[in-house]
Amino acid sequence: MGLFLVGGMVARITDHSLYLVTSEEYSAGRSTLEVAEEALSAGVDILQMREKTKPKDELIKLGRKLRKLCSAAGAIFIVNDDPFVADQTDAEGVHLGQEDLEKYPLEVVRDIMGEGRMIGVSTHSVEQFEKANRSDADYIAYGPIFSTRTKDYSIGLADAGTVLEEAAKPVVFIGGIDLANIDSVMAAGARNIALIRAITAARDVAEETRRLKKKITSFRKKD
Repeated sequence: MGLFLVGGMVARITDHSLYLVTSEEYSAGRSTLEVAEEALSAGVDILQMREKTKPKDELIKLGRKLRKLCSAAGAIFIVNDDPFVADQTDAEGVHLGQEDLEKYPLEVVRDIMGEGRMIGVSTHSVEQFEKANRSDADYIAYGPIFSTRTKDYSIGLADAGTVLEEAAKPVVFIGGIDLANIDSVMAAGARNIALIRAITAARDVAEETRRLKKKITSFRKKD
């Protein structure tokens, strides 16, 4: 997979990672920087800047600030949708949805990002997963597992075993996962979990992050 230095060390997604996707829209009136600082202090391993309503210049400014926070916390910083914003914010990676891939084919993104940084791809079916699994992507997001405000459908866990058995690169499960259902996702074989509202909308961001991280790492002993 792609490699990049974070705090002097090579960045890579390792099992039992907690992956926060930002969204000021779902942050209960708080800024993304406030939420990010609390979540990073409590154990988030990967942070993706996903801010759909901000113009590009604001994204670059915010991204540079988030990059510094992540670097200080030893976390990986990823930018959603746009490899050019990822490049300008010195992000360790970029994350692309299926529609993004139509605009930015993986070979183009690799040219922009270089071999030393990660490319993540969202998949919403076994077929999409299998295609991403054969591609140059460095990790794959699979979901939405449960219903969520950001998607109008969910795919559940029925094919989780197939996905994980075939996976040639790290898989991150995403979509409506929270403290109430995370055990079922981990029991299905998931080892990396991404969330939005479970953290961004929490009354106590740091405490909720710690509880989620504890759930994920508890499975380390069972593997």
